[in-house]
Amino acid sequence: MEKLGIVVLVCTLVLAHHLVNGAFTQRRSEDGSEEWGYVQVRPKAHMFWWLYRSPYRIENPSKPWPIVLWLQGGPGASGVGIGNFEEIGPLDTYLNPRNSTWLLKADLLFVDNPVGTGYSFVEDLQLIPKTDEEAAIDLTTLLKELFNRNQTLQKSPVYIIAESYGGRFGVTLALSALKAIEAGKLKLKLGGVGLGNSWISPEDYVFAWGPLLKDVSRLDNTGFQKSNSIAKKIKEQIANGEYSAATDSWSELETLISYRSNKVDFYNFLLDSGMDPVATMRQYSTYLSSLRTPGGGTGDLDTLMNGPVKKKLKIIPKDVTWGGQSDDVFSAFQGDFMRPRINEVDELLAKGINVTIYSGQLDIICATKGTERWLEKLKWEGLQEFLTMDRTPILCENVRGTRAFTASYKNLHLYWVLGSGHFVPVDQPCAALKMLGEITESPAADS
Repeated sequence: MEKLGIVVLVCTLVLAHHLVNGAFTQRRSEDGSEEWGYVQVRPKAHMFWWLYRSPYRIENPSKPWPIVLWLQGGPGASGVGIGNFEEIGPLDTYLNPRNSTWLLKADLLFVDNPVGTGYSFVEDLQLIPKTDEEAAIDLTTLLKELFNRNQTLQKSPVYIIAESYGGRFGVTLALSALKAIEAGKLKLKLGGVGLGNSWISPEDYVFAWGPLLKDVSRLDNTGFQKSNSIAKKIKEQIANGEYSAATDSWSELETLISYRSNKVDFYNFLLDSGMDPVATMRQYSTYLSSLRTPGGGTGDLDTLMNGPVKKKLKIIPKDVTWGGQSDDVFSAFQGDFMRPRINEVDELLAKGINVTIYSGQLDIICATKGTERWLEKLKWEGLQEFLTMDRTPILCENVRGTRAFTASYKNLHLYWVLGSGHFVPVDQPCAALKMLGEITESPAADS
């Protein structure tokens, strides 16, 4: 989903000798507020992680301070880069403080997942996972290495919050982690799962695109009819298990819509392609690289990650380029990309896990129409009650107007975020922080 705009560079795959201590390599900042490192999740497959401890931590025995595990989409988009510096981390791409950082409510753990994404890498491209389940196994291995050896981390509930395709990683990881927890192999408390604009049911999303864009005047009748024709083909391919062919048809549909709408931005239907705030940070990399700001960054994510950040971290192998294998990751998931993951959401709900779904009103790629459509397919016993619940508005101080609506029943929660496209923390930071406080039951939510 977030493959667009990722700068992909070639890197040499002779890397193993750069990693120290075999399976687990770790560094820590002098003040102990940050830790990062590699976990060798399989032989010759190295996953990078970065943990921030919140300076706003509140000790409350009845409400333990939470950890948010952020998973990016793509597949192949970097949480360590995009989620961290462009959305919710402590610094922006100019290395200036972000006043809406999610550290206000929780500690943050970013992982470059699957291996081959961001700073994560494989020594043989054949080792890149090809399914969400394979990626979940690697992530569970990483969590075992981080949490089983650290009693401090074990005290905090972990909330897996994922964006775009990352939502699929989120639900499959949650099920894999629960299995390991129940078997006594993972010492971690799973607090819940958050699915932000998540690609859970590709069929329902592609059927939402035509009607949505027709309603907001970005498609005419001909464009609408052509869009629905391809969506019907995708539905048939998914029903027949032809997932790779469905991925090709998905690409065909995106191309058609782009042409018929004069390049609408799939992340925000009010914009043209390349105008979304997050996408724009990468779109004008040549121009931004020539600028300098007080924070010391350039504003260009690729330059930042392969320059100052790589230099700071010290453990990134010399031959590894941030994002160097991301295109290979996206290609590897060709056969899994269009497979639905509704059953996994159902399974989490049945197990009593808190599941939160949030959707930006202006998103196309994971449009709210599509989210509501797949939600109605859940077999969860509380669904009918949930669908009758009244919504509660969310307001923000010093900001006029309603920012979002929310509805909950038992362990299912849904947020409709107004005025936001695909990247909710960027477009509506206040509403996102309020939502985060409610999802995690953060002690800071009461302060």
